Amino acid sequence: MAAPRISRSGALEDYSLYGSLSDDELLQIAIERSLDETSCNTAHAITAAPATAPLHQPDSSRQYPAARNTNRASHSSRNLPANYSSHNPPPAQTAVHYSSPNPPREQPPDPKTFNGTISRFVTGSGKRMVAYRRPDDTVVYVGPEPEEEEEPLFQAIRVGDSSRVKALTMHGTNLMLPSKPGWLATHQAALYGQDTCLRVLLSAQLGMLNKQTMRGETALMVAIGKERLKCVQILLEKGADPNIPNNEKETPLYKACERNSAAMVAMLLNHGAVVNTRCILGWTALQEAANRNNVEICEMLLKAGAKHELTNVYGISPMFTAAQTGQIATLRCLLKHGADINSQAADGATALYEAAKNGHGQIVELLLSQNADANKPGKTGLLPIHIAAQRGSESIVSMLIPATSKARVRRSGISPLHQAAERNRDDVLELLIKAGFDVNAQLSEDRCKLYQDRRSTALFFSVINNNIDAVHMLLKAGANPNLDMFRPLMVAARQGCIQTVTMLVEHGADINASIPTHPTTFPAVYMFSMKYLSMFKYLLDHGGHALPCFNCLYGNGPHPPIKTTRSDRDFNEADRVPQQSRGVQFCEMISAPSICRWAGPIIDVLLDYVGNVTLCSRLMEHLDSYSGWSVIKDKAEPPRSLLQLCRLQILQLVGPHRLKRLPLPGSLIRFLQHQERPDEED
Repeated sequence: MAAPRISRSGALEDYSLYGSLSDDELLQIAIERSLDETSCNTAHAITAAPATAPLHQPDSSRQYPAARNTNRASHSSRNLPANYSSHNPPPAQTAVHYSSPNPPREQPPDPKTFNGTISRFVTGSGKRMVAYRRPDDTVVYVGPEPEEEEEPLFQAIRVGDSSRVKALTMHGTNLMLPSKPGWLATHQAALYGQDTCLRVLLSAQLGMLNKQTMRGETALMVAIGKERLKCVQILLEKGADPNIPNNEKETPLYKACERNSAAMVAMLLNHGAVVNTRCILGWTALQEAANRNNVEICEMLLKAGAKHELTNVYGISPMFTAAQTGQIATLRCLLKHGADINSQAADGATALYEAAKNGHGQIVELLLSQNADANKPGKTGLLPIHIAAQRGSESIVSMLIPATSKARVRRSGISPLHQAAERNRDDVLELLIKAGFDVNAQLSEDRCKLYQDRRSTALFFSVINNNIDAVHMLLKAGANPNLDMFRPLMVAARQGCIQTVTMLVEHGADINASIPTHPTTFPAVYMFSMKYLSMFKYLLDHGGHALPCFNCLYGNGPHPPIKTTRSDRDFNEADRVPQQSRGVQFCEMISAPSICRWAGPIIDVLLDYVGNVTLCSRLMEHLDSYSGWSVIKDKAEPPRSLLQLCRLQILQLVGPHRLKRLPLPGSLIRFLQHQERPDEED
């Protein structure tokens, strides 16, 4: 429900607060509000009764429904005094009325003299109502809105009674007196298309011809707005000025183009209408005709001297408007008359850019066939191919690829691959890769700063979107997974997507990379993968370093208290990672509240990938915190088994990626890959 607009100036305004109520409900509200607002006055009224006949004072909070038609007699019959009898009734003047001392009147106050707010609204049944309120917001009157009596002359015009109109004009009716602000009889005739009445009026008083309403409309403008062709013709023949604008600076010619009427445009041009006048937003009649895709009107305007290079307040020309709205016929017309195909709007966009943005394939094809420049960037530096890739218009992208300079794309600081990957436009991504766009193109420094994680490659966009197909396409095309500051592998590990992690590792992702902004003494990817032990083990199997996890600065000595912080830039909400200038140690990270409950299994897995190590006092605290983890402490006790030390030595010499090529038994290969079965451990 719309909020009411209340004014204390006495002006009539729309008021829809009670629009859904019935007439009875409205009257009830008026009475109840008056009761609430004047309860103290009611108390004073009761004291007017004689002392010998006290009346019971009603509860001030009690409300009397309007449907109950209580009158003075019914009120006096309640709470009768003790000495009452039918032979000796109390004086009539002492009877007390408990309703508002100022109930709503049966007749509305005079609007001309009323001091307060007069509000109009419509009930749920469609009945027009009016409410009068004092400055203190008390209701004076709520009732049906009285119908305004229409003046005889305007009534006769509305129904088309030209004989009565002629009679009224001959008997001294003042034709220059408006029925409402600026509204003369000629406006009334133009509104209802009463051309005969209009002739009579102009014959009687030609001075009305160019008079304007409160909104600046002449009778000619009113006739054009309602498409009253005969009235337009009569007014122009009588000498109406075709160039008087309304308050929005719209001329009759502009309004005729808005109404898409070639006949009215022709009449106005034949009577001297100026074609290049602009409205308050800078639009010309030609631009409005182009927006309506009316080639006939455009041709007439251009032959009459319309300038196709004029722009509105946003720097938009008629040709730009035609391209933006997909009006191909008008666009051809404007190009035929010499419109600049590469003109740019205030924001630097060209017609080609706008057509690509709005998915108008035919417009793009036409503009490119007329040698439109596909390498003109807007103020944001984006080219048409960028916006087409972002939108996912495969056909438009395919048309723009041969017309777009890859060098110009590089200078823009962003590749269309980034746009396609960010919006998961897989078809466009595949098309661009086949066209030879660089899969390792990086965002410029300025564009990189727009993202908190400082992403720079299309691969990062696809990984963070968890788009496995796009990741596969990019990696297959040669995307380097190690170019971003915050590596795609870390993103995939944080998301727990083992399929993406596997693809990245197989294509050379650096498992042991660190984060420059969050240094650690161990591989940073472990911070995000330890909650997923199978993934954690996969990373260790494929070259992840385990030994740095046991290199502790404090050893068996006391450790300082852990201070954890949250970084919204690089870690999700569940990750709490200790920060120190020298780099976070493994024992500090594993002590974070969100990870420490998995400390035992994590340490157990790590011990399979190291030789003789010493557990620091903090790791020992974690293992001592749960009795089931005591076996892990035993596992860490030196010396480690000869099998374990041999396995580590072989892995160090051969490398995890060459194990399968060795001419060794399967059981031995599985042992070296930490995949041995329990019965094969001895």
